[in-house]
Amino acid sequence: MARSRSPHAAGPEQPGRGRDRGSTAIEYLGFLPVLLLIALAGIQLGLVAYTAQQAGTAARAAARTAAQEEVAGSYARVGRASMTGWVAERARISAPAGGDSVTVNVTVTVPDVLLGLLGDRTVEKSATMPRD
Repeated sequence: MARSRSPHAAGPEQPGRGRDRGSTAIEYLGFLPVLLLIALAGIQLGLVAYTAQQAGTAARAAARTAAQEEVAGSYARVGRASMTGWVAERARISAPAGGDSVTVNVTVTVPDVLLGLLGDRTVEKSATMPRD
């Protein structure tokens, strides 16, 4: 009895098929830099948002402290203490200004994970509190 051969059975390779082996891996390798750039952009966006949140917290804490006469001189220390260490190291806290109220500006340099593509970026937040 003769058996019919299945179209899926292993047999001699068709001409030209051996040259395509590994082409999918090469295509993925070519797409990898794009995926890495998208991932780094997502991390950069997260750093900007986190730094902005930290700068706002520092501005409120520093303005609240500067508005109180008995501790007004420690506004910068309190502002830095309200931030994460690496953010506080990059922060500049301006001297309080105003008459009946106190306004403090906090400027923080955002770290760049995109290998210098964005240049130096800063986030600035301010807060105003009434004097005691």
